[in-house]
Amino acid sequence: MPAERRGSTIAYIFLGWSLAAAVGLPLITFIASRYGWRVAYGGIGALGCISFLLLLLRLPAGLKGTPVDLKTWSDVGRSRSILLLLAITMLQMSGQFAVFTFMGPLLKKLTGAGPDAVGMVFAIYGICGFLGVAIATRIVDTWGPYRTSLLFTCLVLAGITVWALSAGTIASMAIAVAIWGLGFASTNSMQQVRLVAAAPPLAPATVALNTSVLYIGQAVGSATGGLLFARELLHTIGFVAVGFVVLALILVVLTRPRPAAAAASA
Repeated sequence: MPAERRGSTIAYIFLGWSLAAAVGLPLITFIASRYGWRVAYGGIGALGCISFLLLLLRLPAGLKGTPVDLKTWSDVGRSRSILLLLAITMLQMSGQFAVFTFMGPLLKKLTGAGPDAVGMVFAIYGICGFLGVAIATRIVDTWGPYRTSLLFTCLVLAGITVWALSAGTIASMAIAVAIWGLGFASTNSMQQVRLVAAAPPLAPATVALNTSVLYIGQAVGSATGGLLFARELLHTIGFVAVGFVVLALILVVLTRPRPAAAAASA
């Protein structure tokens, strides 16, 4: 894609991720609560097979990425800006998954919500995620990836903060999830855009690493949330999540493009 459309194109790709959350999370909750987890996982497996066949049939022949050699990884490791951007992804995911991994059980324990109510909250999360990515797609080429990333990181922080402060009230927690949902997929898409813009020749490596640290963040957040959940520190989980996202926001601000760099990229 032309450089001037790169941001909106990457954000557009993440519409699939947010749409999957909007449809898949409430659907899996509905199926699992009525027919058991085996049927739910069987459905996931069947959809995976369908996805594989679609990729096999529809991907263009001869599609290849830019080769990545050892020098590429060395250059990535020496780049302070890239390492900070990767740290942002890890912290954002750690904060979100401290809560998200246990969202269903937390809603049940804190508010007494049943499976249908939990599924509705998941639906709100996914629908707002879809709307957030749609907004990011429209504004990133004019706002730039930094300002867009800052906006959606603030939305994630605002949503998780409302969750932490209102834990125990289903309506307030649903509102928190709606605010948080607006940023959940958009923040990661903006991370991809910022990594590509920071060093285009290194993009094949940095985008791959961004996915790797995303999963590290999920692991850290899930483990942290799990330790607190096992000790019945249910309200504490939200505040720990806020701490992770505050650190991510600080790094977002610290990685603000310098005026000279911004002028050169323009």
